[in-house]
Amino acid sequence: MSVLEMKVPSPGESITEVEIATWLVKDGDYVEKDQPIAEVDSDKATLELPAEQSGIITLKAEEGDVVQVGQVVCLIDMDAAKPEGAAPAAEAPKQEEAPKAAEPAKQEAPKPAAPVAAPQTYATGAPSPAAKKILDEKGMDAAQVSGTGRDGRITKTDAELAAVPALGGSPLTATGSRSTTTTKLSVLRRKIAQRLVSVKNETAMLTTFNEVDMSEIFRLRKQYKEEFAQKHGVGLGFMSFFTKAVTRALQMYPDVNASIDGDFKVNYDFCDISIAVSGPKGLMVPVLRNAENMSFSAVEANIKDLATKVRDGKITVDEMTGGTFTITNGGTFGSMMSTPIINPPQSAILGMHNIIQRPVAVDGQVVIRPMMYVAMSYDHRIIDGKESVGFLVAVKEAIDNPVGILMGGDERKGLGL
Repeated sequence: MSVLEMKVPSPGESITEVEIATWLVKDGDYVEKDQPIAEVDSDKATLELPAEQSGIITLKAEEGDVVQVGQVVCLIDMDAAKPEGAAPAAEAPKQEEAPKAAEPAKQEAPKPAAPVAAPQTYATGAPSPAAKKILDEKGMDAAQVSGTGRDGRITKTDAELAAVPALGGSPLTATGSRSTTTTKLSVLRRKIAQRLVSVKNETAMLTTFNEVDMSEIFRLRKQYKEEFAQKHGVGLGFMSFFTKAVTRALQMYPDVNASIDGDFKVNYDFCDISIAVSGPKGLMVPVLRNAENMSFSAVEANIKDLATKVRDGKITVDEMTGGTFTITNGGTFGSMMSTPIINPPQSAILGMHNIIQRPVAVDGQVVIRPMMYVAMSYDHRIIDGKESVGFLVAVKEAIDNPVGILMGGDERKGLGL
């Protein structure tokens, strides 16, 4: 019998273990070569594990198990013949019912003796002074209350509990589900948690804020969205404007496009922009390589492609590794303001937020404009306040005036129309 031992392949550099998130097949199933048989979580992404050969599979790990790279997780019997098709299960023959034995005559269980009533005294049903005060305040009759005190006397507690319905309910008598559910965090979520805590503990993180006027971007999208979509096959969104604004600002302030490596500062002459995308396994940050050289349509097409891979669980580790700066958009969830956390080893991150029609002063007049707050968190160990503020102002200038700054004064040419 030829049996293949399937081992966990290395999802990427520095990854030593993964977690079996879901088996897509059952023990004893026949699998085809390259058929996805499992989803595994690493500390960077969720990946599919394909069958290396065809045959009958025997699982050697359970869902939720953390396994090392190179560990055997299943066996495939390559000599097993592919089944022609599962035949319908034969119905089990009905067994003849055995003749029932004569049932013994039912004997009535003896009825429990009635409880002996407590002797009635002058105290039975009489409220204590404190209980009487409570009942009088609530307009209740003592006959409506069962006393639990000595000889049936109504205590203060009896009166308080009886008064709860009159008060419209109280936490003392609230009812409802009080169940809890405990779920193990995935490898990816645990790694994210560790990274977030380490960022807070190991960097001198500060956040600076500004606001941008989205009027011109709204105008451009309204005027050219149909023509842009017809020519390029993608929509004209906000992210292309912010990506272009960020790459311009990174070239103006190179220390923002840098990272710390021990006692050294590493500057990059390229802009690999990580774009935060929400997926079924949490927030992922696929990377736009050399975004400084991309057109508006190229940015939109690449973001669409990467976002689709994230949501379908097909994003690779390589596609999420190596960014030099991150953009995250909490506005899609309704966030008005936040302080985003740096994505290490990067030194800065830009947070976008929701767009609100607000009154602003323009040329001495109060006008209504679509405004967005933007926030930039940065590592103060490598980026000074002057650079951080200057960077965010450069982003603001480009968003406020995209035609003049990002398109060279020609909006049609800038959009590739």
